[in-house]
Amino acid sequence: SRTPLHLPCENGHTDVRFPTRNTCQLNTHDSFKKSPLMKAVEHQHRDCVAILLEHGANPGFKDPCGNTALHLAAIIPSESVVELLLEHNADIDAQNMLGYTPLAMAIVERCDDMVKFLL
Repeated sequence: SRTPLHLPCENGHTDVRFPTRNTCQLNTHDSFKKSPLMKAVEHQHRDCVAILLEHGANPGFKDPCGNTALHLAAIIPSESVVELLLEHNADIDAQNMLGYTPLAMAIVERCDDMVKFLL
């Protein structure tokens, strides 16, 4: 099940400002156990990511595999989204269920530019 925030974030609608002003829960998950922030990251909607983080979305929220938004951004790869997440205190050393950090994920996925960026 999705919250009113999941779909706009997945589709990159920057009008997510409206729901976040009300009582919308920023850190809930959908049926895939992904937060609105994770959906925005997965679909590379940087503006939505920025708005969610400004309103208090938790960059440390984990999916069932233990991946954070930073893990996802590292393998997309999106340097601008990674930079934004790091500016909002995303944990660069967070480990998923396999013990992989975002850097390790970028290495495994052969995202060479992202590896250089994270180093």
